[in-house]
Amino acid sequence: MSFLTIEKSRCQGHGRCYSVAPDLLSDDEQGYVAETGEIAVPAQFEAQAEEAVNACPEIAIRRSTGTV
Repeated sequence: MSFLTIEKSRCQGHGRCYSVAPDLLSDDEQGYVAETGEIAVPAQFEAQAEEAVNACPEIAIRRSTGTV
């Protein structure tokens, strides 16, 4: 299992992360990523998680494996 760590303070609202990972991430009313902190990634969404990390130009999303 992997986890995404979202640093909301780094988010600039580009929307790339939730565009490529709609099953994991969403936007708030201002267009920023709605999730914050650590979220568990179900096995079937591992590819989306990796895409979200790679899509973020602000490096606001990190991926880790194992337990948080």
